[in-house]
Formats: sequence, C-alpha cells, structure tokens
Amino acid sequence: MTDAIKRARNDAASSDIRNITLPPTLFLHTQLLFNRELAWLEFNQRVLEEGLDHAHPLLERLKFLSIFSSNLDEFFMIRVSGLKQQLEHGVTERTLDGMTTTAQLKAIRERLRPMVDEQMRCLRDDVLQELLDAGIVIAPFRALSDRERRSLNAYFSENVFPVLTPQAVDPGHPFPYISNLSLNLGVMIQPPDDAANAEPRFARIKVPPIVPRLVPVAQGAHEFTSLEELIAANVSSLFPRTETGEPHAFRVTRDADIDIREDEANDLLRMMEEQLRRRRFGTAVRLEVASTMPGEMVRYLASRLELTAEDVYVVDGPLNVPDLMSLYQLERPELKDGPLIASTPAPLRTEGSIFDVIRRQDVLVHHPYNSFSSVCDFISTAAADPEVVAIKMALYRTGQNSPIVQALAEACEAGKQVAVLVELKARFDEENNITWARKLERAGVHVVYGLVGLKTHCKLALVVRREEGSLRRFVHIGTGNYNPSTARIYTDLGLFTSNEQIGADATDLFNYLTGFSRQTHFRKLLIAPVNLREALMTLVAREVEHHEAGRPARIIAKLNSLTDTKMIRALYEASQAGVRIDLIVRGICTLRPGVSGLSDRITVTSIVGRFLEHSRIFYFANGGDEEVYIGSADWMLRNLDRRVELVVPIEDPHLRQHLKSGVLDVYLRDNVKARRLLVDGSYERVQAAPGEERVDSQAQLIESLGD
Repeated sequence: MTDAIKRARNDAASSDIRNITLPPTLFLHTQLLFNRELAWLEFNQRVLEEGLDHAHPLLERLKFLSIFSSNLDEFFMIRVSGLKQQLEHGVTERTLDGMTTTAQLKAIRERLRPMVDEQMRCLRDDVLQELLDAGIVIAPFRALSDRERRSLNAYFSENVFPVLTPQAVDPGHPFPYISNLSLNLGVMIQPPDDAANAEPRFARIKVPPIVPRLVPVAQGAHEFTSLEELIAANVSSLFPRTETGEPHAFRVTRDADIDIREDEANDLLRMMEEQLRRRRFGTAVRLEVASTMPGEMVRYLASRLELTAEDVYVVDGPLNVPDLMSLYQLERPELKDGPLIASTPAPLRTEGSIFDVIRRQDVLVHHPYNSFSSVCDFISTAAADPEVVAIKMALYRTGQNSPIVQALAEACEAGKQVAVLVELKARFDEENNITWARKLERAGVHVVYGLVGLKTHCKLALVVRREEGSLRRFVHIGTGNYNPSTARIYTDLGLFTSNEQIGADATDLFNYLTGFSRQTHFRKLLIAPVNLREALMTLVAREVEHHEAGRPARIIAKLNSLTDTKMIRALYEASQAGVRIDLIVRGICTLRPGVSGLSDRITVTSIVGRFLEHSRIFYFANGGDEEVYIGSADWMLRNLDRRVELVVPIEDPHLRQHLKSGVLDVYLRDNVKARRLLVDGSYERVQAAPGEERVDSQAQLIESLGD
C-alpha cells in the first residue's frame, strides 16, 4: 500500500461526514467527491493489476502492461498538459473536489511513480523472464554470438543506417525538435582531434518508427534484439572520427489537445487539418529516460525541453512498451486467450432479409459475443436493396478500411440519398475521419461535420425503405462506434428496431444534426443536450417516490465514467431516501460510496477484463414496471451538456429482462474480475465467499451468448 493511499484512508476515517445534509452545491466539498485525475489513475492501476495477474496467459499480461502505457500517454497528452497550462496561465480555481492545480500535479506524481516502477518490475522480472522460458527471447545485443552480431550489423547497414539522421548540438546546430512519443537515443560525442579543446557535445538519434522495434536475430526463430541496442552498438558509424559515449534512451510526451474556435472557423475541415499539423509541436509535458542515463544528461534534456525534475520519469526497463506488442502476433496460441467465436442472435439466423426480421421484432446485439457483422450487413443490405431510398448515419470512429464507409459510398452511387454526420473532433481519430469523410464526399454523399460547440457522440443509423406503397424506417442505435475492429475487443450493445416512434425521433434527430432544426420534443429517445439530463434526473427522483410509497425501487447503471456533480447529488439524495443503487463504472468515478447517512446504499463496482467494458445500460425498478435504457452517454458534464448523445428505451419485455438478469446481474455477481470502490477512493477485489461459485462475468457472457 502506498503512502498516498494510507493518507487517503486516514483522512477518510477522520472525516465526520455521517448523516450529512447536502449543501446546495457539491463544489469544493473534498469529502463528497473524489478527484477526477486521481480516480483515473486508480482505473489505470486496475489495468496494471491485470498485467500483474499470473492467471492470465503471458502475452495477455504483456497486452495489459502495454495498455497501461498507452493510457498514460494519453493521460499526459490531454489531462496533465491541461493542468500544466492552467498553472502557466495563473489559473488558481480549485477543482470540484477542492484540489488546487499544484496539489493535483503533486498527487499525480506521488501516485504514478510507484505504479510505473511496478509495471517495469513486472515486465522486466516476470513477463520477459517467463517469455524467455517459453522460448521467446529479447536478448541484449552484447550477449549475442559473434556470428549473430555480424549478421545484425549487416542488417543495420542495409536497413537502418540509411534512414538515421543524427543531430548534434553546437552553435550552428540548435537543439533539435523531439517529436511526440518518439523513441530517441542521447549520446555525448567528442569532436575530432583538430578540435581537442572543444567541449563534448550532445547528439540525438531518433529511433526510426518505420523499422521494427524488435529485430529478429535469426530467420524463423523467436529470438530478437531491440532496435535501439542495435543502433547503440553501431553508433560510431554515425559519427566518424569522433569519440562517442554510451547512448541512452529517452522519450518525450507533448501536449496533444486540440483547441478549436469553431465560432471563428469558416471551414471546420480545413481548421482541423491545420490543428492536426500543429499538434506535433505541442509543449513538452513529460520526459521519460532510461535508468542508465547520467544525471547530467537528464538535467540537460529537461532544461532544453523546458521541463523540471518533477516532469522526469526514470524508467528501469524498455521505453515505449506498446512496441513489444509485436510479440502478440507470434503463432503461440498457448500464450494467449482462447479465440472467441462470435455468434449471431437467433432472430437474425432465420430466413428472409434483415428488414423482415426487424419488422417482426426488436433485436438486441451484444458485442463482441455477438458478431458485428450483423451491423455491417444492415448497412450493406440497405445499400444494395432497390427498395431503400435513404440511409443516414452518425459516425464518431470507424477505423481504417471500414466496410460501412464503402457500403455508404456504394449506396450513394446507386442513387440513394445518403447523409452522414462525421465528427471531426473525435480525439486522435481526427486524421482518419478527415480521410474517409473526403472519400464519402467524392462519392456524392452528403457529409456534415457536426454542430458548432458540440461533439456528436451518438451512434445511430437510419434506413428508409419503400414497403407496400409507404415508407418504413429501420433504426440501429448503439452504445459503441461503428468500428468492426474495436467491436471485437469492446463490449457494446446495439438495438435494431422498426418502432415507428423511434424512427420518427431518429428522423427529427438527423434534421437537428444536419439542418437548423432546434427540435426540443422527442417521443421516445433521450437526447443530450436536449432532454437527457432532465430525463435522468426525473427517473432517479421517481425511484425515490416509489420507495417512499413502499413500491419496488432500485437503480442499476453501467457506465464508463461518473463525474457529473448534479447526477452524483441526485444519487446521494436517492440513497439517503433509502433507494438501493448499484453502479458498474469501468473508469473514473468521483462519487464516494459507502458513507453512512450519505451513500451507504450505493455500491460502485469496476470490471477490467479481457474485453474493454464500454456499454452503457440504465435500469430503474419503477415500482415494479421496470424500465431499461441503453445508449452512448456516460454521466459526465461533457456527455450531458456538451455532446450530442442518444439513449433509447428497451421496449421489448424479453430484451429488458435479458439486460437485467442476463447482463447486469451477471456483472454484479462477478467475484473474479470485479473490484469494489471503497470510501477512501481505493479499490479492492471482490472475493468469492467459501463455497460460493466463482463468477467471471465476461467468461459467463461468452458461454451464454457465444456459439
């Protein structure tokens, strides 16, 4: 247990917040809220714990350690960079939980450094050693035989040396720009003999990303050496007639957030392209250095990057861990999870087209247990169907080479009316979205780039089809993106329906998105920022009324994040009134559960497993007349007020029962992958009681939903 956690537990134990009367606002009440950034670090701690877990196959453990690093990169590029900007601009406002910017940065460092040390210990001493025992070797270059080193030196001369550009620093060569997340070697060089009095100079060598990070030692073998060690072994060839010191690896993380002044943008697409070019030159926010790097070189780099010692992270192991995921491509199935064979829901296995099925009944798909091909088939069938007259979609992320994008282009070429809303502001997918948005425009698709001031995050597809002399609408609403790749590793839900009121709402929503409609009334759909917040607050308050009247009252909500203070306040009030509330929150949760007199009827569970939990499900007992909703929205300020989000009620009673008993209850019974949030902000694993059945929710869903 770290000192930071111990202090947090002591603080929580000493705080007298029993039977608290809620203030008008939760703002600045540290005892009522957890800090957002520290709550996110606790989520990444749970990811790290999966990498530490010997129950996982070896390459799966490597995968979790890689995800831990990727998560941290984004955390620094967006969250830490934002805090440092506030500090630079003299912003002194406290966060909702009352912490200052300086206090947050200090707490982040204190919490994070032992986590990185533990990650490296696990990678270095456990995973790589056990991979060695399994015949997968990452060997130091100096440990190879003479013959192997000669072969690799030849590889260096032919494949690496031509693409290297060493950059020395002297009065004629300023300190080079170090690109975001690039892997580099720093080396001190002594000028030639004719400049004997000259001081040693620093030189930077960028490890080329176009060359594999792990270089095979022999053809067909599972033995590798690292590219940076190969470059270091041949560093003298880059600086002829000079003396070179020992090269040391380092890596820089930069601010990558994009600030768009949409009100000043005549052409949002061109502005996004310009901002993407500028992203490469963001301010440095973190310097990672190899543990072997001399202190003098560390201080030199930090100074040149305008960073302090507090921004430096010393790493006793490989930098840029995600590069090691190339090992996951090896044909070693015994070192990975068994393959998931996704099923097709029973209604979609029947004869007839997908439109015949949806016309008869609503259909729920649960990815990755159910194949995402049903969603792709829905769009491709619509594109080829001569009776379909229009297709409309809201797309946030689709990935590369998407069959959905291709089908939309073909539909337009076939003469159908096709309208697509592309969210250019989808973080880190901006460039990809621009590429296929232009492709759709070239095919004649009507492409809209979202609403000013709002991100369009809803997942919606509308197909309009001629049937018996009239038009019928078929709708797909999802909790996740239209991305076949992520659909294999994210858990998400999707609803196919031909419900007339939902179809009419979908039409109104697209008019809201593509035109100047300011629709404020929807029949079935809950839409942010129009009516979703108000509807959720009403649903929570209704459970209080049911409880006070002696009727069944309960709330179960499955989310990615919970940070919105108004929603948290409503949940606190419901708990104080006696309503049982079970929250399944994968990531950030700033609500403090388990406080006597405040939130003692609230539990918060987090599940981190083989698949990334991404679905959002909201259950309300409603006095016995149960209601269940699915959708794209987390309970965060940005989702409820600053994004276009979509939540849909599940009308079919069988589907409602399945989501309650076959999904939510399974998550709540998990005692293998579940962690429970404690009153001090830490998490503990849920343990099976003696004699109790062990329940791994994702494994059980594979068994119940897969083929």
